[in-house]
Amino acid sequence: MAVPIRTAVTALCAGLVATLLTTVPARAEQDLGSRDHVWAVSAAAHAPRARISLDDTTGTLSLAVSRDGRTVIEPSPVGIVTEQADLSQGLRFLHRKDRLVDERYRTKSGKRLGRRVRMNETRLSFATSAGARLDLVVRASADGVAYRYVLPAGLGDVLGETSAFNLPQDAGAWLSTYRVDNEGQFAQYTAATAPTNAYSPQALFSTPGGYTLLAESDLTGGYSGARLAHTQGSGTYRIQLADERVRTDGPLSTSWRAMVTGDLATVTRSTFTDDLAPASKVAHPGWIRPGTVLWTWLAGGKEAGQSLAAQKAYVDYAAERNWPYEAVDSGWYFKKDEWDVTDPDWQTYSWMPELVDYARAKGVGIIVWIHQRDLDTPEERAQWLPTLERWGVKGVKIDFMNSEAQSMLQWYDTILPETAAHHLLVDFHGSTIPKGIQRTWPHVMTLEGVGGEEKRTNTAAHLTTLPFTRNVIGSMDFTPGAFQRVGLRPNSDAAEVGLTVVYESGLQMFAGTPESYDDRPLARDFFDQVPAAWDDTRLLAGLPGQESVLARRSGDRWFLGGVYAGAAHTAGVPLSVGAGRWLVETIRDGADGLVQDRRVVRGGDTLSVDVVANGGFAGIACPWRPGVTTCYR
Repeated sequence: MAVPIRTAVTALCAGLVATLLTTVPARAEQDLGSRDHVWAVSAAAHAPRARISLDDTTGTLSLAVSRDGRTVIEPSPVGIVTEQADLSQGLRFLHRKDRLVDERYRTKSGKRLGRRVRMNETRLSFATSAGARLDLVVRASADGVAYRYVLPAGLGDVLGETSAFNLPQDAGAWLSTYRVDNEGQFAQYTAATAPTNAYSPQALFSTPGGYTLLAESDLTGGYSGARLAHTQGSGTYRIQLADERVRTDGPLSTSWRAMVTGDLATVTRSTFTDDLAPASKVAHPGWIRPGTVLWTWLAGGKEAGQSLAAQKAYVDYAAERNWPYEAVDSGWYFKKDEWDVTDPDWQTYSWMPELVDYARAKGVGIIVWIHQRDLDTPEERAQWLPTLERWGVKGVKIDFMNSEAQSMLQWYDTILPETAAHHLLVDFHGSTIPKGIQRTWPHVMTLEGVGGEEKRTNTAAHLTTLPFTRNVIGSMDFTPGAFQRVGLRPNSDAAEVGLTVVYESGLQMFAGTPESYDDRPLARDFFDQVPAAWDDTRLLAGLPGQESVLARRSGDRWFLGGVYAGAAHTAGVPLSVGAGRWLVETIRDGADGLVQDRRVVRGGDTLSVDVVANGGFAGIACPWRPGVTTCYR
């Protein structure tokens, strides 16, 4: 029987509407009834919502963020000043453009190897009365809001931003005093009571709308790094650039000012700063392999680095454990002023080629430390990088950049493609923090930028805060596992094992001595199992400064890690790793050392673990069926 025309038209219209709703980005809403221009941008219901306002009287812009109608960021100034134009006031609205950013990509390290990006983007164009142009680009996703400035050529150097973040004064705040090496300790305040100071841009706040982590993304040598300037008594955190003058010679897109927003689990597993960054520039990344590393600096110091015999012994141990890499730190090559680079055999002054050959025969790759000052000119890079590749070195740990000024960021822009061209993995120390670099340059396996295991000032509260701050935005070379540093670290042995899961790093550097591992066979055997690349990450329990329990999946196994600050107690951990029955093997602190427990539980059950003061645990959960007695392989 024929279908009535009205029915057919109705069905066709419904189908078109459904198609449009799933393929066209939601347009920024314009609120009516106000003398000001107001736009709202969000990705979905219950997602963070950006509200951008233009005061038609002053021509100033502000941006606020909310979530489910509750405040995350109060209206905050937005603007930038150049030599030729003050683009923070006297602006008039020109037009806007919306688009959907829908991407898939894969990484070599991080919380998840496979990524899906869906963001709504709104570009708002403004001009001053003199015709100077400013585009404000705002993106919103399910886990964050970000904005950047886009300027045409001809406006001269950037003199600064008027950008700031206004937080509710009573918002919880976890802040790290700014240092050029980003190795400050995180401490807890409220937004208003934090002392007058400059703070790291990776600042976490607890607001009525949930948690928000301030961050940057897509920072290159075309711009300057930022820090947060704060005056006690105020909830305002202003953007302060590392350079008083940012040189520009053409159109400019600044770095993204990012706000990773949601509940604590959403913030912890977010890849928002990577998602904002440009796509990979490494065309054929098959040579890039993350892995665990026997790091020898804290294991023996400079003396170990200067001894070929000691390094061969470390290689033997890594090979015995099937750890894929061994890292040789400072002391293996002559200082710069001791080189005679006019000598054609200058590279033979080091015993490194012999060590690389020795390690290769045992299936171990060598990573070498090198000072940035020895790679800061084209001539030095042309000497070192091809030589290291020819020797067969797998990666470089480059140290002591200690700056986020534009000139140093331009050095990063140079060294990144050059190390990729020579197939060298990279670990930056004394460095900036990731800021999306690992999506664009996936051979960057990890960066320090953290008060890590080397520091003698760490607190247990600091250790439990890092998964919600520094490690949210990219791989973190904390170097766990230094069991021999008794009295120099605040945590227990079981917590130290747990750090290898709690802290994500594409090169997970174990900082202990072989003797300390052999004295703790349960820790050693766990290190044999733990990977350095993950298929998924979940927060099982957490509160910054008090506890952090993460689960990270590799294949069908979930690795568990927990660290705590405070008194001994029995921790209850929701085993949110999927339905079914699981064999769970945990390592905890006992009266006479580490203890392993085994139990079969159902997914979703609460796992009870006895935790000592400032302690923790580690574990592996694998699908259980009759006959399965261990998750170890």
